[in-house]
Amino acid sequence: MHEITRTTTRTDRGAAGTAARRRSGGAGGRGGPPGRRDSRRPGVAPVRRPDSTPGGATALRPGPHTATRPNGGGGPARRAAAVSRTAALAAVQRERDRLPHYWFAHRLLLTLSGQRPVHTLLGHALPDAYDQLIALAPRAPLRPAAGCAAPVVRRCGEYRPRHGVIEAFARIASADRLSALAFRLELGADARWRCAAVDLGPLVT
Repeated sequence: MHEITRTTTRTDRGAAGTAARRRSGGAGGRGGPPGRRDSRRPGVAPVRRPDSTPGGATALRPGPHTATRPNGGGGPARRAAAVSRTAALAAVQRERDRLPHYWFAHRLLLTLSGQRPVHTLLGHALPDAYDQLIALAPRAPLRPAAGCAAPVVRRCGEYRPRHGVIEAFARIASADRLSALAFRLELGADARWRCAAVDLGPLVT
């Protein structure tokens, strides 16, 4: 009787131990949270975090809101600065072209290069100057060479010997050629400037 009781007690204890191991996540059980693997055991590869580099430094992975900079693109700021500079230069040129000597330099160039007829300067030139333009316009002395771009006013200087008089000197560029254009402006009683004389200088370069 005592032998049967001891055998039953050992059997109950073994069953209870197995159940306890299952509840605690032992090797023989499937229930409960998984146990932590020991990387120091032989034959078990160490667990590496996906956001770590082999040297132990944390690797920066771009997220959905990470901004990236294109290689060599300069970015929107550089493009905006370029547009701003272009707009500023255009504004300066518009202000310059409103000056009397620049305004006439452009109109005289258009006429003497054959781009506009001489009568577009009618009312902007005194009789003697207009006669000069009628004689010069058919020859189009400032016409560009074949295949070259239209000439432009590179620079126009002025000298005012007295009030109401401007003596101007313009440099006309066409490809690698530089020409000279001199003219005189006089201010009329109606407060309008008119061309009083025109002179085409020799080829500068």
